[in-house]
Amino acid sequence: MKLYRKVGATKNAKSPLARYNMYLKLEKSLQHNTIDAYLGDIEKFAEFIDGEEFLTSATLEQMREYLATIADLGINPRSQARLLSSLRSFYNFLLLDGYIENNPAELLKSPKTSMHLPDVLTLQEIDDIINAIDLSKKEGQRNRAMIEVLYSCGLRVSELCEMRLSDLYIEEQFIRITGKGDKQRLVPISPRAIAELEAYFTDRNRISIKPGYEDYVFISERLKKSLSRIMVFHFIKELVKQVGIKKNVSPHTFRHSFATHLLEGGANLRVIQAMLGHESISTTEIYTHIDRTKLREEVIKHHPRNKICEKIQK
Repeated sequence: MKLYRKVGATKNAKSPLARYNMYLKLEKSLQHNTIDAYLGDIEKFAEFIDGEEFLTSATLEQMREYLATIADLGINPRSQARLLSSLRSFYNFLLLDGYIENNPAELLKSPKTSMHLPDVLTLQEIDDIINAIDLSKKEGQRNRAMIEVLYSCGLRVSELCEMRLSDLYIEEQFIRITGKGDKQRLVPISPRAIAELEAYFTDRNRISIKPGYEDYVFISERLKKSLSRIMVFHFIKELVKQVGIKKNVSPHTFRHSFATHLLEGGANLRVIQAMLGHESISTTEIYTHIDRTKLREEVIKHHPRNKICEKIQK
């Protein structure tokens, strides 16, 4: 439930979020969707600083850390700009309404336009890429499963290539990923990705895999061993060219798209950090705040491809 909706449902109509809601409606005369976007952005920041009650005492350092984390995750630049704008608007309101004496958001700097920001694929573009894979080819189903897992789980290409059969917990719908610094994390895997993997395993079982590579998930039909990052990079480049997408797309683009789509869908920032295994947060620290059940619930709820599956099932 949204924090601002919680506020609206309580008798505390003088809370900052409730009054900000009324301010946007009555004084700014903004449309409902725009108000939802502003309030949803403030909710994300409230979650980052551990609760609505800390909003009026938030510091410039916390805001900078929040925005830096958003940028580090590769979030869509348009979303970054909106989050910054929402912070400025909310804290300007708090100043005008007497909740705070100084507005720390005034000192926030906009991201440098010269900074390289990664391209992000739309959900339709991702669907187009997956649907363009030729399933009549021997490697077709493997490639389809690869893209689905890469995007649905937000993996690095190295993590995809190194993934082992012994890392798959299909019944529990989790996979174990070994990331940078050999840090391990458990990542929810969607029913759709599982279905693509299981379809691929039928083809994989026919390959005479070289000794030492039997436990790798993704195998080269020609080389009889695990795929390299270059192979995946080349395959994606060729596929994107075939579809006609003009963006600069690499395997990492799917990871950035995953993070952006989850954030825009309303997922908790800490959940996104946990899923990505971000370098600045250790695995132990992540799972102190988020258990595996909560992690899976957040991803299933907010990932756009899972939302599509729910509509189809209904």
